[in-house]
Amino acid sequence: MPKRKSGVSLQAVISPKTAHYLPMWELPNMSKAHTAANTSTLADDTHGVRHTDVLIIGAGLAGLSTALALPQTLHVTILSKAALDVCSSHYAQGGIAASLDAKDCTADHIADTLIAGAGLCEAKNTTEILSSGEQAVQWLCKQGVPFTQIPQQESKSHIKAGFDLSYLHLTKEGGHGCRRVAHADDATGRHIMEALVKKAQAASNITILPYHEAFHLLKNTDNHCRGAYVFSHDNQRTLTFYSRAVVLASGGLGQLFKRASAPNVCVGDGVMMAWQAGCRLANLEFIQFHPTGLALGDSSFLISEALRGEGGRLYCPQTGKRFMLEVDTRAELAPRDIVARAIAEQISINGLGYVHLDVSHLPAAFLRAHFPQIYQTLLDLGVDITTDPIPVAPTAHYSCGGVVTSANGLTDVIGLYAAGEVAYTGLHGANRLASNSLLECVVVGRLIAADIPRYLHATKKPDATSIYTNSEQSIYDIWTPPMLADYQRITLPSTIEYQRHTNDHHNANVHTSTNNEIAGITTQLKALMTSHLGITRNAEQLEQALGQICQWQQQLGGKSFDHIDTKSQDHVISYHTLPYVQLTRQLQLAALIMQSAYQRHESRGGHYRQDYPNLASKPLTSVIEPPSLTAFATIDDIDMTAHITTADVQKITVPPLTMRESG
Repeated sequence: MPKRKSGVSLQAVISPKTAHYLPMWELPNMSKAHTAANTSTLADDTHGVRHTDVLIIGAGLAGLSTALALPQTLHVTILSKAALDVCSSHYAQGGIAASLDAKDCTADHIADTLIAGAGLCEAKNTTEILSSGEQAVQWLCKQGVPFTQIPQQESKSHIKAGFDLSYLHLTKEGGHGCRRVAHADDATGRHIMEALVKKAQAASNITILPYHEAFHLLKNTDNHCRGAYVFSHDNQRTLTFYSRAVVLASGGLGQLFKRASAPNVCVGDGVMMAWQAGCRLANLEFIQFHPTGLALGDSSFLISEALRGEGGRLYCPQTGKRFMLEVDTRAELAPRDIVARAIAEQISINGLGYVHLDVSHLPAAFLRAHFPQIYQTLLDLGVDITTDPIPVAPTAHYSCGGVVTSANGLTDVIGLYAAGEVAYTGLHGANRLASNSLLECVVVGRLIAADIPRYLHATKKPDATSIYTNSEQSIYDIWTPPMLADYQRITLPSTIEYQRHTNDHHNANVHTSTNNEIAGITTQLKALMTSHLGITRNAEQLEQALGQICQWQQQLGGKSFDHIDTKSQDHVISYHTLPYVQLTRQLQLAALIMQSAYQRHESRGGHYRQDYPNLASKPLTSVIEPPSLTAFATIDDIDMTAHITTADVQKITVPPLTMRESG
């Protein structure tokens, strides 16, 4: 191999509080479609209120796929927390997995996905999503995505005949039994997003609003999701968006970790908004670490798995030994959790902080042609991949869990859909198969777009008092919540009740928390998640981490932004209070993830417990229920938080915090 050239008390931790949904009033009739101009007129924005037919929170692939597939008679508003290119979809390198090769079939794609998912994939949803792979790629081609093609003389013998996709070049990634990944060079996400953004910007019924951050979902008296509170970074004020349907496509939570491939907007706020609104969460403990993040300084750049698919090899920098050969028969193309753990073990042994990924044995012209972005990026950093090995290390990459969602995007809350990394359809199970995520975004986004007209028609109100056209109409005629078969309920600590005074506002404690303090805790939280909830975990680490999170919550005043009283205007946040709101929510989410990992007494997929190294006898999905009695309960102050047992409390010793047993 060539050498590189020199050059706790758990009660306080999660604190979901009792559910109190809002607003407690009947929303204006919004049955008429709106044009793009309607969302920006002065009349519609006089008091910071805007209306739309469909509000999409997130401008990544899932959000744009939904928007572009909706009928043009509906006005669609897309919110982007930052600039449009600041999303995980934009940075996706590898491609989109689909059964396109003449020697491939959907059944084989499903089988590979189920194997990678280690027993936790939801079979029905997995089948439905993967069966739509070919149509999804065709749709992207029609949107103008420039997928890499193979020479025409090779295509007819290599690819299924009779399809528009016959000339696409397919690559192979870990866990796939054959070449199955359509790509656009090594910057598939960027090419896809550029094409879809261009289409969305040209659509007369779609309004895209960059720098608009949703922070709380709204529900009406029928308990339907009807919009969101949004902070406009442009003019630094809170806006209220009312919508007939809401699509949550806010992305993942990678930025809870110190090393992450996701951009800095991916902090899991969408997951928490949905949970606080009444949605179940599932499998939060399954955080996928990409095996080969670039290990140069603080870089978050990924080295695509496609390099290993084309023959890249992993070596120990000290011994020059190719270590994956002894780990798995699939070597470098084993599923990501296996490769990531093997690399982490090597790093622990060599103490260098990285291993080497070498592709220098491949033709230089091939590398420059097929991986132009990776080649040039590393060359600018002093690494020529045609001659030098690449220093790599695992990095937090993808959340396999999220908001419990059906294959067509329905959540537990009526009128709220979810797609992309924020959602848990059950496709990824305990470990995501490479390049299935882009496929999921497109397929579920388009299924949501197909369902929304049905939902809007079913909820068209004949009067201002009820959504139902007759007394026999059932809620399930309008909305079928997602179903889970085999699951284990994650027990959460009981809520902390704070004495509220008439002049006590949720943002009061912000004044006692300086920006430096908030920034400091945020940085420490990333380090804590990386060290205590990384590729391997154990009970002692998780207990210590939960105790530390509890201390931070108490330091910040112990309050979180999940109970808002509109009458006292506590929902209005400012540029100065937003970091406080963001941090308290991140701490709460981190505790939920820790608690899920703490209660999974086995090692499966992306969750590896040093103290429980074996598989459990039966695979069970971890489910965190919302802090309401049920997603279909009336809007009320209901405390349905599960209690930890005496035995659970006795296991956790994190002095000097006080332990309190829940009855």
